[in-house]
Amino acid sequence: MKILFICTGNTCRSALAEGIARREAIERGLIEFDVSSAGTSAWNGSPASDGSLLVALEHGVDLSLHRARQLTREIVMENDVILAMGPHHLERAEALGGEGKSHLLTHYAAHGSSDRAVSDPFGGDLDVYRATYEELEQEIKRVFDRIAAEQAPGAS
Repeated sequence: MKILFICTGNTCRSALAEGIARREAIERGLIEFDVSSAGTSAWNGSPASDGSLLVALEHGVDLSLHRARQLTREIVMENDVILAMGPHHLERAEALGGEGKSHLLTHYAAHGSSDRAVSDPFGGDLDVYRATYEELEQEIKRVFDRIAAEQAPGAS
């Protein structure tokens, strides 16, 4: 399964989400997962933001090799599940052909009972980035719980 996280610049939220999800997949022993990220207004090749780098390192997640990339139709088409940080990111993914497989991260994680955007730490201090990291970690654990339940034998 290929999972794509998207935000605006692909240097904060989606970069963190990619790192968290990669670690979560490894911890759960899920080898059939490919996790990536992109941004609706990304500057190709930009590194993760300093705040994201530092907060990720505090949690043992290394984003030093992360490079931002612009969301394209090709990226949308090659992924199975696209998880957006906010409504405008979701709209862009759907406009690029991702209807039916694109979801708001919180909506997907909560089986449809939440429609809130993930807070954007851009321009904030480290405590803001830490709060976003914690929010993402919680939502991504719920995403993996949902995927595991849906892939369990006998799941409909």
